[in-house]
Amino acid sequence: MNNAIRDNRQARLIEALADPQSSTRLQAALAAGTHPDDALVDVLVDCCAVEPDFFVRDMLTWALTRCAAGVTIARLLRELTSPTAQARSQALHTLSKIGDHTVWAKVPSGLLHDPDDDVARSAWRVATVLAPYEKRDVLARELATELGRGDRDTRRSLSRALITLGDAVVPLLAAARSGRTPEVREHAVATEHLMEDPDSDFSAAVDQARRTLSLKDAPSPGTKC
Repeated sequence: MNNAIRDNRQARLIEALADPQSSTRLQAALAAGTHPDDALVDVLVDCCAVEPDFFVRDMLTWALTRCAAGVTIARLLRELTSPTAQARSQALHTLSKIGDHTVWAKVPSGLLHDPDDDVARSAWRVATVLAPYEKRDVLARELATELGRGDRDTRRSLSRALITLGDAVVPLLAAARSGRTPEVREHAVATEHLMEDPDSDFSAAVDQARRTLSLKDAPSPGTKC
């Protein structure tokens, strides 16, 4: 492909990625992945930061995984310090899809505690995918400090991340059963239930945790009010 044709193709693709219609943006992202071009990595990453449609974002991530890993990873790592939460979240998500374990040491650990729930959830997923085995104990302690955080989806994500760390989290969950807040205690017990039955529903695990804790806190027979 000569330079003029390539430049024209890039220009049309960039224009399509900014189209008001999500279907057009989706097709453009598909085209970018079908015919990967490292020169478009910056454009694709920039689109990830602002794209409102989940399916388009997912296609953009796929397109980025099709480009040269060295080029894409370097650009994504710069994105991790972006002031835009979606930019950080999507960069983390894409890094998890690329799956290069050498990247872990370059991911700021503070993202595990990012104030934005979506960013933190993405960081938890990246951590469980990329962190080396010998770092599991340290990672488990970091993640356990987030018990009780956020809404049910956020807690589900954290529980799933903790479960992948196996035995490293067992004593941490046991300690959290006596945690500082009801939310921490409930989340810890729910995660223990999920460890026992990984295929169970998180909502059911939370309900079971509430019953377990209510029985624990109930006065014993014969106790005077």
